[in-house]
Amino acid sequence: MFQLEEKIWFWTLLVIPVIIVFFLLLQFWKKRTQKKFANKNLLKRLSPNQSLFKSVLKLVVLCLAFASLALALVNPKVGTKLETIKREGVDIVFAVDVSKSMLAEDIKPNRLEKAQQLVSKIIDNLGSDRVGIIAYAGKAFPQLPITTDYSAAKMFLQNLNTDMLSSQGTAINEAINLAKTYYDDDEQTNRVLVIISDGEDHSEAAVQVAEEASKEGIKIFTIGVGETAGGPIPIKRNGVLLNYKKDKDGETVITRLDEDTLKAIANQANGVYINGTTTDKVVNDITDILNKLDKKEFEAKQVADFKSQFQWFLALAITLLFLDIFLLERKTAWLKKLNLFNENL
Repeated sequence: MFQLEEKIWFWTLLVIPVIIVFFLLLQFWKKRTQKKFANKNLLKRLSPNQSLFKSVLKLVVLCLAFASLALALVNPKVGTKLETIKREGVDIVFAVDVSKSMLAEDIKPNRLEKAQQLVSKIIDNLGSDRVGIIAYAGKAFPQLPITTDYSAAKMFLQNLNTDMLSSQGTAINEAINLAKTYYDDDEQTNRVLVIISDGEDHSEAAVQVAEEASKEGIKIFTIGVGETAGGPIPIKRNGVLLNYKKDKDGETVITRLDEDTLKAIANQANGVYINGTTTDKVVNDITDILNKLDKKEFEAKQVADFKSQFQWFLALAITLLFLDIFLLERKTAWLKKLNLFNENL
C-alpha cells in the first residue's frame, strides 16, 4: 500500500523535457559554430578528448536528479501496518430558538448571535461526538441530521436567522419531539439535547414532552440567553435601526428571559439549566457534563499507518547532483578503448 501526499509536485517533472531540448539546441549550436572555424578533421586534432557520450551521461544524471527531487517533493508514503480506529461519543442535538425575540440586544451582540457563538464554541471543544441542529420558533425545522462533520454543522449554524420560520412563538415541545427522530439507535442511551433559548412565549406542553423524552433516554440541557430584566426587539433594515416592535396598543414590547421554564424542562429530563451570559462558563460546564457521560462506539474502521519515503529520493537527488559536478565532458582512458560511438581515436 502506498499513497502520494503532494501530487501537484509532479508538474516539476516538466523541467526534464526543457533540459533535454536545451541540450539538443546547445549541441546543434556547437556543431554549427565549430564548422565556421574549422573542418571536422581539424576539430578532432584540436580537441581529441571531446566526448559525446560524457555529455549525454551528464544529461541523464541531471534528469534523474530532477526526477528524484520531484518524487521527494511528492512525498510517497508506504503503508506499514493496518490499525483499527474506533470512534466513540455522544449524540448531541442543538435546538436553537430563532423566534423574533432572539433579536433582542440585552445580551451582546444579540440573543441569536450569542446562541450561535455558544454552540460554535461547544462544537470546537467536542472530541468524536456526533452533532445535529434544529431550528425552531412557532414550529420546529430540521437543519442538520446527526453527523461527525463539524465544519458542516458550523456552516448550517451560521445560516440560522429569525426569518427562516414564518410562525412565531417558542415551540420547545416541537423541538423536543423533532429531536427524538434524530436518534436512530434503539439501544443507545447517551442521547443529549441542548436547547438554547430565551424561554419566552413557550408552549405549556414543553415540560410534559421533556418528561416523555427523559423516559426515552434523552437528557435535556437548557441554556438561557438574554436578561431577566429584558429588552426591546429592534426592527432593522440593512443593519440600520428603524424602530422597536410594538404591541397592538402601540407600546414597545419588552422580551425577558424566562429561566423558570428552562429550568423546569431541564429538571424533567435529568439535565441542568445553564445561564448563557458567560461563554467560557457555558462551554466548560457543557464539556464537563459530556465528559462524564458514557461514550458509545458508533464507528470502527481500519486505516493504514503510512510512513514517508521522501528522504530516499532526496538523498538520491543530492548524490546525482554531486556526481554531476565531477563528471567531465572529455573522454576517459577506458571509454577510449570501448569506443562506444565509433569515434576515431
